[in-house]
Amino acid sequence: MKISTHHIFYAFVIASMLLCINSKGQDMSMEKAIETARKQSVQALQAKQAFISTYWAYKAYQASRLPSLSLYGNILNFNRSLTLMQSYEDGDLRYVNSYNLQNGIGLNLSQNISLTGGTISVYSDLSRIDQFGTSNPLNWYSQPVTISYSQPLFAYNQFKWNDLIEPKEYEKGKREYLESMEYLTLNVVKSYYDLLLSQMNYKNAISNYNNTSKMLKVAKERLYLGSVSKDEYLQLELRMLNDSIAINESEVTFRQMQMQLNSLLGFDESIEIRPIIDDYLPDLCLNYEEVLDKCLANSSFNLENELKKLTADSDVAKAKASSGLSVSLNARFGLSKSDINFPDVYKNLQDQEMIGITFSIPIFDWGVGKGKVEKAKAAREVINAQVAQSENDYRRTIYSIVNEFNNKKSQCLTSKRAMIIASERYSLIMEKFQNGNASVLELNTAQSENDTARLKFINDISNYWQSYYTLRSYALYDFQNGRNLDIDEQELIVQ
Repeated sequence: MKISTHHIFYAFVIASMLLCINSKGQDMSMEKAIETARKQSVQALQAKQAFISTYWAYKAYQASRLPSLSLYGNILNFNRSLTLMQSYEDGDLRYVNSYNLQNGIGLNLSQNISLTGGTISVYSDLSRIDQFGTSNPLNWYSQPVTISYSQPLFAYNQFKWNDLIEPKEYEKGKREYLESMEYLTLNVVKSYYDLLLSQMNYKNAISNYNNTSKMLKVAKERLYLGSVSKDEYLQLELRMLNDSIAINESEVTFRQMQMQLNSLLGFDESIEIRPIIDDYLPDLCLNYEEVLDKCLANSSFNLENELKKLTADSDVAKAKASSGLSVSLNARFGLSKSDINFPDVYKNLQDQEMIGITFSIPIFDWGVGKGKVEKAKAAREVINAQVAQSENDYRRTIYSIVNEFNNKKSQCLTSKRAMIIASERYSLIMEKFQNGNASVLELNTAQSENDTARLKFINDISNYWQSYYTLRSYALYDFQNGRNLDIDEQELIVQ
């Protein structure tokens, strides 16, 4: 059997395609891919917008703790109608004609008091009533200053619980943003090495096809000399055909991985990235206790558990307050005056005071209040149990990842050495085959071992970096530079 010219032409076309792909592409390191994704990917934008939403929610909470000043009024309120009124002389009800125009304006300053849950207000207003068709058509009414205070007693203090919860919610939002960016980084690393593996598979398929074609020529000559059997020759030709199939299959996978990474980086399909093989690995050996301390101090995990407990405690407090005695204290003191002349409305002011207590005591509610309290307590017990379980699972997860990571570098060094040996052996076997000192089986075995060793080396490096960035996402800590990860809040808000 002889080698057809289309086999040689096919190998030439494939090699030309690879050169064309390489010429159109651009080299990109893993660090550059990560930087690009963090700047322009959709996931980065989503993480940023989620943080911005949390930021303004926290600003709204802070504003609710500051005094609020409002201007209120009642302008051009014209009324011409019949109004039902009762005579104070004989108690008869009769309709009287209302024909007036009312105008009023005022300022109100109020402040919520977190410690007690009460609200204090200071307001000042001025009103004017124009009565049409009467002998005294104009009347002014002023309240230059009035102070009021409302204080619920034995009630659920929403202000106090908000002061405990809202700052933690904001801090959790910051940490979740950092974690989202680390998850993005982890996805980029995985996609980057997926592309590198698929690219290497593609190149291996082309290289194997070319090498097998050369060995097939040698096998043909050795077939005529009788040093290669017909069976071995056919086996080698079959290998070449399988290599040609592998080229098509690996190219499809390579294109898919290219598009996947492009999508992650925010590129369209016209950009072709050439990932760079970098075997540099930082010399890190992590201690489980130290990593766990960083995880508990920096991640959102602990904050999430604290918030769950606080929310459960808040629900219990609310249930208790709504099922028991309800008392509210209201007090007001102010100065006022009514007069037909505007200048006189602020002279000889009269003071007015009001104080009172309102209350509600449930006498018999068929156990509704107690049921709400017990339900809230039961929910709190479940939350506490879930938090304890999640903490145990969390520690176990960190322990496993740290131990796996500490073994990754030595594994990478071993697989690198195995790759070098497999490559040298493959070259040696091809040379021996050309000299008639190796069989087709040995040649095929050496080729498979060489492919496997190269792919395993890249896969081990990928696993190393994925483990590293997984730990970074848990601890929010840069282990290479020895610093906590942080964000510039104003830079995120302004951009």
